[in-house]
Amino acid sequence: MSRSLKTGNLTGSVLVVMDPSYGERLRQMWQPGRPAWIAMSPINEPTVRSLWTSHPDTDYLTGITAFNFDPDALPENSFLNYLGTIDLHHGPYSSETPYTALEVIGARLAIDVREALAELGFDEFVEHPDGFSARRSTEEARKVRD
Repeated sequence: MSRSLKTGNLTGSVLVVMDPSYGERLRQMWQPGRPAWIAMSPINEPTVRSLWTSHPDTDYLTGITAFNFDPDALPENSFLNYLGTIDLHHGPYSSETPYTALEVIGARLAIDVREALAELGFDEFVEHPDGFSARRSTEEARKVRD
Protein backbone atom coordinates (compact mmCIF):
# COMPACT_ATOMS: atom_id res chain seq x y z
CA MET A 1 0.00 0.00 0.00
CA SER A 2 1.38 3.38 -0.94
CA ARG A 3 1.60 5.98 1.80
CA SER A 4 0.72 9.55 1.00
CA LEU A 5 2.17 12.81 2.23
CA LYS A 6 -0.64 13.00 4.78
CA THR A 7 0.33 9.81 6.63
CA GLY A 8 4.02 10.62 6.79
CA ASN A 9 6.52 8.08 8.02
CA LEU A 10 5.31 5.33 10.29
CA THR A 11 7.86 5.49 13.07
CA GLY A 12 8.89 9.14 13.27
CA SER A 13 12.43 7.91 12.74
CA VAL A 14 14.77 8.32 9.78
CA LEU A 15 17.62 5.87 9.22
CA VAL A 16 20.78 7.41 7.73
CA VAL A 17 23.52 5.04 6.56
CA MET A 18 26.87 6.69 5.89
CA ASP A 19 28.77 3.37 5.97
CA PRO A 20 29.86 2.57 2.39
CA SER A 21 30.24 -1.12 3.30
CA TYR A 22 26.78 -1.58 4.84
CA GLY A 23 25.40 -3.58 1.91
CA GLU A 24 23.16 -6.50 2.82
CA ARG A 25 22.80 -5.39 6.45
CA LEU A 26 20.33 -2.81 5.15
CA ARG A 27 17.81 -5.64 4.64
CA GLN A 28 17.71 -6.25 8.41
CA MET A 29 17.70 -2.57 9.45
CA TRP A 30 15.15 -1.14 7.06
CA GLN A 31 11.41 -1.78 7.14
CA PRO A 32 9.05 -0.43 4.48
CA GLY A 33 7.37 2.62 5.92
CA ARG A 34 10.54 3.88 7.58
CA PRO A 35 12.46 6.41 5.53
CA ALA A 36 16.12 5.64 4.99
CA TRP A 37 18.93 7.58 3.37
CA ILE A 38 22.02 5.65 2.31
CA ALA A 39 25.36 6.39 0.69
CA MET A 40 25.22 4.89 -2.81
CA SER A 41 28.62 3.21 -2.73
CA PRO A 42 29.55 0.24 -4.95
CA ILE A 43 28.85 -2.14 -2.05
CA ASN A 44 25.53 -0.55 -1.02
CA GLU A 45 24.13 -0.04 -4.51
CA PRO A 46 23.06 -3.65 -5.31
CA THR A 47 21.11 -3.94 -2.05
CA VAL A 48 19.47 -0.53 -2.50
CA ARG A 49 18.43 -1.34 -6.07
CA SER A 50 17.07 -4.72 -4.98
CA LEU A 51 14.99 -3.14 -2.22
CA TRP A 52 13.69 -0.49 -4.62
CA THR A 53 12.57 -3.28 -6.96
CA SER A 54 10.96 -5.36 -4.22
CA HIS A 55 9.15 -2.35 -2.65
CA PRO A 56 7.97 -0.20 -5.57
CA ASP A 57 5.09 1.27 -3.56
CA THR A 58 7.32 3.28 -1.22
CA ASP A 59 8.10 6.96 -1.73
CA TYR A 60 10.50 9.48 -0.24
CA LEU A 61 8.57 9.52 3.05
CA THR A 62 8.39 5.74 3.39
CA GLY A 63 11.27 4.27 1.42
CA ILE A 64 14.97 4.44 0.67
CA THR A 65 16.69 7.48 -0.78
CA ALA A 66 20.24 7.10 -2.01
CA PHE A 67 22.75 9.93 -2.12
CA ASN A 68 26.13 10.31 -3.78
CA PHE A 69 29.00 8.67 -1.96
CA ASP A 70 32.27 10.60 -1.82
CA PRO A 71 35.08 8.22 -0.80
CA ASP A 72 37.34 11.20 0.02
CA ALA A 73 34.92 12.91 2.43
CA LEU A 74 34.67 12.22 6.14
CA PRO A 75 31.33 10.55 6.90
CA GLU A 76 30.52 13.30 9.41
CA ASN A 77 31.02 15.97 6.74
CA SER A 78 28.86 14.06 4.26
CA PHE A 79 26.16 13.70 6.93
CA LEU A 80 26.25 17.45 7.56
CA ASN A 81 26.03 18.09 3.81
CA TYR A 82 22.81 16.03 3.58
CA LEU A 83 21.23 16.95 6.94
CA GLY A 84 19.39 19.98 5.55
CA THR A 85 17.98 17.93 2.67
CA ILE A 86 16.90 15.16 5.03
CA ASP A 87 15.22 17.72 7.28
CA LEU A 88 13.50 19.35 4.30
CA HIS A 89 12.10 15.99 3.12
CA HIS A 90 11.01 14.68 6.54
CA GLY A 91 10.44 17.85 8.54
CA PRO A 92 7.49 20.23 8.81
CA TYR A 93 7.75 21.46 5.20
CA SER A 94 7.05 18.00 3.75
CA SER A 95 5.21 16.01 6.37
CA GLU A 96 2.26 16.57 8.67
CA THR A 97 4.06 14.23 11.09
CA PRO A 98 7.69 15.41 11.02
CA TYR A 99 10.38 12.99 12.13
CA THR A 100 11.51 13.12 15.76
CA ALA A 101 14.44 10.69 15.63
CA LEU A 102 17.49 9.97 13.54
CA GLU A 103 19.48 6.77 13.61
CA VAL A 104 22.86 7.29 11.96
CA ILE A 105 25.18 4.44 11.03
CA GLY A 106 28.73 5.00 9.92
CA ALA A 107 29.34 8.50 11.32
CA ARG A 108 30.44 9.78 14.72
CA LEU A 109 28.60 12.27 16.86
CA ALA A 110 31.30 14.90 16.41
CA ILE A 111 30.90 18.34 17.98
CA ASP A 112 29.85 19.98 14.71
CA VAL A 113 27.32 17.21 14.06
CA ARG A 114 25.83 17.61 17.54
CA GLU A 115 25.65 21.40 17.08
CA ALA A 116 23.91 21.10 13.70
CA LEU A 117 21.38 18.67 15.16
CA ALA A 118 20.82 20.95 18.17
CA GLU A 119 19.93 23.77 15.75
CA LEU A 120 17.13 21.50 14.50
CA GLY A 121 15.89 20.94 18.05
CA PHE A 122 17.55 17.60 18.78
CA ASP A 123 18.50 17.40 22.44
CA GLU A 124 18.86 13.69 23.22
CA PHE A 125 21.89 11.87 21.86
CA VAL A 126 23.13 8.31 22.29
CA GLU A 127 26.41 7.14 20.81
CA HIS A 128 26.67 3.58 19.51
CA PRO A 129 29.71 1.60 18.35
CA ASP A 130 28.60 2.04 14.73
CA GLY A 131 27.11 5.55 14.93
CA PHE A 132 24.57 7.44 17.02
CA SER A 133 20.91 8.25 17.50
CA ALA A 134 19.31 11.62 18.14
CA ARG A 135 15.84 12.58 19.33
CA ARG A 136 13.76 15.72 19.58
CA SER A 137 10.27 16.43 20.85
CA THR A 138 7.25 16.54 18.59
CA GLU A 139 6.99 20.27 19.30
CA GLU A 140 10.58 20.83 18.14
CA ALA A 141 9.98 18.69 15.06
CA ARG A 142 6.99 20.82 14.06
CA LYS A 143 8.89 24.13 14.26
CA VAL A 144 9.61 25.81 10.97
CA ARG A 145 13.18 27.08 11.00
CA ASP A 146 14.92 29.52 8.68
